Amino acid sequence: MIHKVSRLFSGVKPRGDKGSVELSRNIPRHVAIIMDGNGRWAKKRGLPRVAGHREGMKAIRRVTRAADELGVEVLTLYAFSTENWKRPSDEVSYIMKLPVDFLETELPELIQRNVRVMTIGSEEGLPSHTVEAVHKFKNETRHNTGMILNFALNYGSRSEIVQAVQSLMDQVEKGTLKRDDITEETFNQALFTCALPDPDLLIRTSGEIRLSNFMLWQLAYAEMWFTDVMWPDFNEALFKEAIAAYQQRSRRYGSVE
Repeated sequence: MIHKVSRLFSGVKPRGDKGSVELSRNIPRHVAIIMDGNGRWAKKRGLPRVAGHREGMKAIRRVTRAADELGVEVLTLYAFSTENWKRPSDEVSYIMKLPVDFLETELPELIQRNVRVMTIGSEEGLPSHTVEAVHKFKNETRHNTGMILNFALNYGSRSEIVQAVQSLMDQVEKGTLKRDDITEETFNQALFTCALPDPDLLIRTSGEIRLSNFMLWQLAYAEMWFTDVMWPDFNEALFKEAIAAYQQRSRRYGSVE
């Protein structure tokens, strides 16, 4: 497969056989991915947009396996944003059925791999069959102690931040929290991701170079890696290339070496 990586942001030179990259050190604890390009992948092939989402499921399987085998602790996938409700109703309906299909096909392997499924976002507005599938995923994997596979479903970062502010204000008004006690840490605890470390690496596919309202607070110091490859074509070799690029970065968090 021929692909073009946005080298300005990837920070790594072409390596020929990407699958041969040795990755044995400095694996990011938390990798977040904006899975973009399903619709365009399908359109390019003269297929309905839903065909791209169906093919994108295979990419999720590939990357989940690769992340687990490399020792990534948390893999967060941007599955459906609060803005995605603006898409055609038939496409939204199809996307909302994907958790059910994913449950039927992937749950046994996730259990075998000791992967725990989590979600961030709001259940409000989601169809009952989607919510039921998500709850079953969480329940069936809740005792697993391996990698966390975290889906951002009906998620928007600005909404998350507003809800966190409102929660902290409620505590101040009730007298259970003082204004001066509101710190970065207490704010973190009010977010959907309170139980997770911040992402170390953000990957976005399809050539777009923006965050699209995804984990705006949590990505403050994440390394970013962008590729022109559409999500349905994203594979283990590209995932490893992104990890290799991350390993070449110097993360100073505002200080000097």
